[in-house]
Amino acid sequence: MKRHFVLVVLSLAALLGNLAWAGSAREDSTERLQNSANVLKEIGAAPDKGIPEEVLKNSKCIVVIPHLVKAGFIVGAKHGRGVAVCRTSAGWSAPAFISVGGGSWGLQIGAEGVDLVMLVMNDKGLQHLLSSKFEVTGEGSAAAGPVGRHASAGTDWKLNTELLTYSRSRGIFAGLTLEGAVVEQDADSTVAIYGSDVPFKKILLGDVAAPAPAAPLLRAVAEISHQAAAQEAREQAPEDQKKEHQK
Repeated sequence: MKRHFVLVVLSLAALLGNLAWAGSAREDSTERLQNSANVLKEIGAAPDKGIPEEVLKNSKCIVVIPHLVKAGFIVGAKHGRGVAVCRTSAGWSAPAFISVGGGSWGLQIGAEGVDLVMLVMNDKGLQHLLSSKFEVTGEGSAAAGPVGRHASAGTDWKLNTELLTYSRSRGIFAGLTLEGAVVEQDADSTVAIYGSDVPFKKILLGDVAAPAPAAPLLRAVAEISHQAAAQEAREQAPEDQKKEHQK
């Protein structure tokens, strides 16, 4: 009888512990979605100090790792956690949770409150991201992204670069060198938000509905995408009109 009582108590303790962990994990993951949305809003709020419009417009996926310092990226394990979204035929995918660790990072990572943004620029980079785990060196080639309202014509971001990488500190974006880092699916956060370990690829290809906590992030993604497209249209309009006039 006594043994049975102890087993019941232990089972209840384990259940409560699991429920507490699930609640904490969901809270942490929801906060990460909001923080990632805030980083993307910063891009739209400071175009002259942010990521060029044409780079955003041509990106296939956006990856955000907010608050690297708070995530213990600098001290100890060198590890950060964030989210990724990709373009689909219907718009943008639901967010997939990722972790990034190891590797050699640019000097900006030493600053307080640094955020990391990675843009996937071509099909090869997209396939690496969809694989659920890849190392930037060898499998995925990354370069420090151009900064400002426009990318310089002299940069080669349109060529074979799979990832363009940026750090953000005190509201200013800067190109970031990144080598040897491992990008992989964050299974714990996926379970916390989606209820099961949904395959990374399935989420990023748009086969999974976006959960409610993802709404702020997807709004921010849609806003910067619209801003980039609208700005490009405005700046091309005078030239198009000039050509029309010359005909």
